[in-house]
Amino acid sequence: MADKASQDRKHILIEGCTETQLYRSPRRGFSRTINPSRDRNIHGNALRDQLRELRSTAQAVSESIQSAGVDEQPGIQIDFESFPEVELAFESLARERSGIELMNVRELDGCSRATVFVPDGKLDQFDKLIDDYLKEKRDSSGRVRDNRRLLETIQHIRAATLEELWTDDPELFPTNDDERFWWEAWLPVRRNRQQVVRTLQRGAELQELRVASGQLEFPERTVLLVHGCAKQIKNSIIMLNNIAELRRAKETAEFFDIMRSSEQLEWLEELLSRTRVPQDGPNVPYACLLDTGVNREHPLLLPVLESTDMHTCVPAWGSSDSVGHGTQMAGLALAGNLTDVLAGDDLIEFDHRLESVKLLPLARSYATAPPHYGHRTKEAVSRPEITAPSRSRVFAMAVTARDGRDRGRPSSWSASLDSLALGDGINGRLMIVAAGNVDDSALTDYPESNATDGIHDPGQAWNVLTVGAFTDLVRITEPDASDYVPIAERGALSPFSTTSVTWDSHWALKPDIVLEGGNVSKDRYGATVHPSLSLLTTNHRPDEAVFITANATSAATALATRLAAQVMAVYPSLWPETIRALIVHSAQWTSSMKKMFLPKGKTPSKSDFIRLVRWCGFGVPDLDRALWSVSNSLTMVIQESLTPFEKVSGKDTSFRDMHYHELPWPVHALTDLGQIDVEMRVTLSYFIEPSPSRRGHRSRYRYQSHGLRFDIKRPTESISEFRSRINRFTRDGEERPKSTSDDPNWIIGSQGRHQGSIHSDIWRGPAADLANRGLIAVCPSTGWWKTRTAQRRYEESAKYALVVSIRAPKTDVDLYAEIENMVATRTEVGV
Repeated sequence: MADKASQDRKHILIEGCTETQLYRSPRRGFSRTINPSRDRNIHGNALRDQLRELRSTAQAVSESIQSAGVDEQPGIQIDFESFPEVELAFESLARERSGIELMNVRELDGCSRATVFVPDGKLDQFDKLIDDYLKEKRDSSGRVRDNRRLLETIQHIRAATLEELWTDDPELFPTNDDERFWWEAWLPVRRNRQQVVRTLQRGAELQELRVASGQLEFPERTVLLVHGCAKQIKNSIIMLNNIAELRRAKETAEFFDIMRSSEQLEWLEELLSRTRVPQDGPNVPYACLLDTGVNREHPLLLPVLESTDMHTCVPAWGSSDSVGHGTQMAGLALAGNLTDVLAGDDLIEFDHRLESVKLLPLARSYATAPPHYGHRTKEAVSRPEITAPSRSRVFAMAVTARDGRDRGRPSSWSASLDSLALGDGINGRLMIVAAGNVDDSALTDYPESNATDGIHDPGQAWNVLTVGAFTDLVRITEPDASDYVPIAERGALSPFSTTSVTWDSHWALKPDIVLEGGNVSKDRYGATVHPSLSLLTTNHRPDEAVFITANATSAATALATRLAAQVMAVYPSLWPETIRALIVHSAQWTSSMKKMFLPKGKTPSKSDFIRLVRWCGFGVPDLDRALWSVSNSLTMVIQESLTPFEKVSGKDTSFRDMHYHELPWPVHALTDLGQIDVEMRVTLSYFIEPSPSRRGHRSRYRYQSHGLRFDIKRPTESISEFRSRINRFTRDGEERPKSTSDDPNWIIGSQGRHQGSIHSDIWRGPAADLANRGLIAVCPSTGWWKTRTAQRRYEESAKYALVVSIRAPKTDVDLYAEIENMVATRTEVGV
């Protein structure tokens, strides 16, 4: 990469500004909705009768298991169903010290449903709950211990069937018990993970079900692929007792078709004459493509892709690309849209190299079984890391499922990506994933089709950078296309891009960013993809045509991968969490996006901006903004870690650490600007450890290991008032002070920005108000590390990146210089 002009300066990496304090959340717990009172005698005896009917079923299950000669813990799966429109108090159903384990939680027809595994002899515990309820039990201190809040939510108790294990889209459940397909079986870990796996495999063998090789492991679940029909699984008590959830295994999206052979070989030779490539070195990042392989014989790719950096998940496939998709990704990830590169005559200096792992041989080509995508992706990531473990690399994957049925809910595939990104908690990975594409048949329904076609698995993963598509390509140059018009206007969301508009509000805000993915044209007969509305890249058959066109979120993902590698080359010491933060932090919405998705004629609300993010992510990232600060627009970067929780013997797990960051703040420069409007942006990025079982997103079984939140001192607050508002430890037992303001100048706000594991928000207001806002708090929020104490994760530390920028109109005031001088002074005095 060529040197930047002198007015562009590196972002300021801040160290030594962090103060750690013990943290207690100021938020008070919310009260549950009180259930309608029920006649205690009638309701309790009705539940007791239902429980009595289960005993004969439990006995038959136990005898069946013993007769099969399988070494497993006998027991029964029980389904609890709530009354309509009443939330089941499902957390209270588990008694894990007794082996009573919550398997899954579902919502169906307005009722909550929970499946619980109860070992032999443990049904008596539920009898005891009902006894205490009927007797209106109180303890020696007179406190109520009658289990009313649990039992009065329960309408039915019955033995669980196959249907109660299904946590996928209900419409995908087979209507024919003989329909054979690949099931995703989520197994409990219990006391011995591999014993449960072996028992399941034995049960499958007895029913002549096929179990695919490879398994995914999460803290409390193991995921296997099983091929067969519902009848076979229903006939196996062994299998039903050892499955926590069942879902339908995923198929991948079809790769886009090759559209044309393009440019002449002379163009490429001219380009090669003005390109420079880096040699392998400690600060040279690698873009690792998990795709259909790459044809490295292409002249543009050959200098940056060694044969030893070509890998495959299955040796019989080879590592080259017979489909074309991986080679198309490679060209874009290396050089961007070649249309722009070929049109110029500047010297091109690449600052990164390529690696390739063949994740799939062909689109939808399964010789025997569909791949277990989460397991295969982990295998793919391990290949280059074994070969070159010390390299700095970014992983890119544009392979997605064929539909968006998860609607933000974690899958085995998306959770495996979250695990890969987290790594060992110290050495993480930067993972970039495509959002997936709108179905070709719905492109003319733009933009409604973008809303109804949700982001495809595994794009809902929290720790990855999920990439959607926008487009600036609106000029149709084909001579026979005079009747066609582009569907999307310049700067708008691409017709190809999927969104999270229809997801439930508690799931992550996705996509994270959008980049060029091409446009679609239409006439009165329908939609067409013209080459002039697509990107130009490398062809996997260069002997036939050197270049080919590409589009959709695959192309956008390749461009994002290139951008990430460019940032890594300039800042080799930054963590993956930080690179992700800088890319999101640099993104802006175009005027077309705001015109399309923000209300007209009124000031947008915070919910309007949240909806905009679910359409277009945080906008289009900009390389210059991601790399450089200037005098009136500066960025500060902090990399830190804290321990969110602690466990004191004999007590519940509690919060432990929070951080205050007293930033070097340009108080004088901002004060001099007075009432001139300025902008502050804050981005917090961290990686969570996933727990993807479907046992409630707000319960102690929640998906994320922990959460982090940021807050900033308000203009009218003193430092002590800010600390008191944030942290209960600073209040010495006093009541929580009333907030003087809800801080309305944030465009998203604290209630909406903290979804997922990257949080970005913008504050706009007078410079004089911003002058008094240089103190930032980073606090933990709850997660399963805190609530699932059996996993003993409560002592884990959590890394995070905090990026803060200030932008002011172009003036003579040099914000950057003032902060740079403050940082230098702190360093000199050892602060």
